[in-house]
Amino acid sequence: LFPYSRKGAMMDNRFATALVIACVLSLISTIYMAASIGTDFWYEYHNLSPAENVSEAGRSIWDEFVSEEADEKTYTDALFRCNGTVGLWRRCITVPRNPHWYSPPETDMTTNCISFSLSDQFMEKYIEPGNHNSGTDLNRTYLWRLQFLLPFVSLGLMCFGALIGLCACACRSLYPAIATGVLHFLAGLCTLGLVGCYVAGIELLHKKLPLPDDVRGEFGWSFCLACVSAPLQFMAAALFIWAARTNRKEFTLLKAYRVA
Repeated sequence: LFPYSRKGAMMDNRFATALVIACVLSLISTIYMAASIGTDFWYEYHNLSPAENVSEAGRSIWDEFVSEEADEKTYTDALFRCNGTVGLWRRCITVPRNPHWYSPPETDMTTNCISFSLSDQFMEKYIEPGNHNSGTDLNRTYLWRLQFLLPFVSLGLMCFGALIGLCACACRSLYPAIATGVLHFLAGLCTLGLVGCYVAGIELLHKKLPLPDDVRGEFGWSFCLACVSAPLQFMAAALFIWAARTNRKEFTLLKAYRVA
C-alpha cells in the first residue's frame, strides 16, 4: 500500500500544479477582458491631417459629435476626420484644444470622448447609415447588441466559476472544478463570439461607409486584449476539467485497491 500512496501523493501534486496554473490563466484572462471592456481602443482611425480638417469645420464637428441627435453616419464621419477611436462603451475624437473659427491651426491636440447611452447600444442600425427611412439592417443591429452583451456574460460566467472553485476549496474536493472548467469554456465561447461579432460589424459598417482615401483604420490594443483572453479561458477550462476528472478516476481506483 505504501508505494501506491507515494504515487497518489505525486498525482495530487500534479493536480495541484494544474489547478494553480489554471487559476493564474483565469485571473489573467479576467484582467484582460475587464481592461478591454473599459478602454476605448477597439478600433482606431488615423487621418493624415486631422488638425487641418478640424480647423476648417471649426467647433461644429465636436458639437455634432456630442449631440444627442447624432446618428451613426454623423459620428462615424467625425471619427474618420479626427483620428477617432471606438470602444464598446465610448467613442473619442482628437480635436484642437481651442477649435474656434478665429483661431489659427493648432498642433496642441486633445482627445475628447462621449459614452454610448444604453439606448444607443440597443438602437436599430439602418441599411443606409443616417437614413431612417431606408429600413432596419438586422445583421448589424444584432451584431452591435451582441458585442455589448457578450463581454458581460463572459465575465459573469468566470466570476461564477470562481465562486464554485472557492466552494470546492472549502469542501476539499476537486470534483466541483469540472463545473468551473465548463463555465470557463462557455466564457471563452462568449469572448470568441464577441471578437467575431465586432469584426463582422466593423466590416459591414465600412461597406456602407467606406474609408476615405486619406484615412487608415485598424484594430486597437483593446481588441487584441479580448483576442488574447479567449484562448486563456479555453486553456484554463481544459486544465480545470482535466484535473477534476483525472483526480476522480484516481480516487476511484484507490478506493477499489483498498477494498481489494
